[in-house]
Amino acid sequence: MRAILSTPPAIPAGTLAAGPQPALPAPGGLLLRPWEPTDAAVFLAAYQDPEIRHWHTRQPASEDQVRDWFEQYRQAWQQETGGSWAVTRGGVVLGRIALGSMNLDDGVAGCAYWVLPAARGAGVAARALTAVSNWALGEGRFHRLYLDHSTRNFASCRVAVKAGFVLEGTKRSDAVHSDGRHDMHLHARVRGDGQPGGVPAGPATG
Repeated sequence: MRAILSTPPAIPAGTLAAGPQPALPAPGGLLLRPWEPTDAAVFLAAYQDPEIRHWHTRQPASEDQVRDWFEQYRQAWQQETGGSWAVTRGGVVLGRIALGSMNLDDGVAGCAYWVLPAARGAGVAARALTAVSNWALGEGRFHRLYLDHSTRNFASCRVAVKAGFVLEGTKRSDAVHSDGRHDMHLHARVRGDGQPGGVPAGPATG
């Protein structure tokens, strides 16, 4: 049973689960869509990349486990706890973008992402992060999105800033990567900060 709140929820329960997880277009011909079982091989192969393995310590062991993860992603959307998208162009998977730790009462969610080696350096991650955060702060009705990354992960920091996520501070010794503990940068984008292009971020209209 849900606790009684003294303030109304930012996003009423059932709002997201009332419809399917949306497919989101992004500049550069990108399309963010829910994962499909046929994506299992490329998803598993992504975790053979040294960079992805270094920064993302939770790694699948088989295609069957990947498909289990995809089912967990589907259930997370229905339970309104998270959403994970394949970042694609022309039907080819380039990366992953996700919203997690959704708190509908406060309207807050965390973001995470990775991009395959062949797609790096072309702005794919920043465009995908911008697209999902525009949706979340608009039609999705979230108020605050956050992400964190190692202070040594300079590429991820550039992605966050390009997508309009303001650096808020450093969390000391907050995460463990393959080479030990890392300090983490905390970034956030709040409704009203404005999109990277200067357009105010807020509920969608029309």
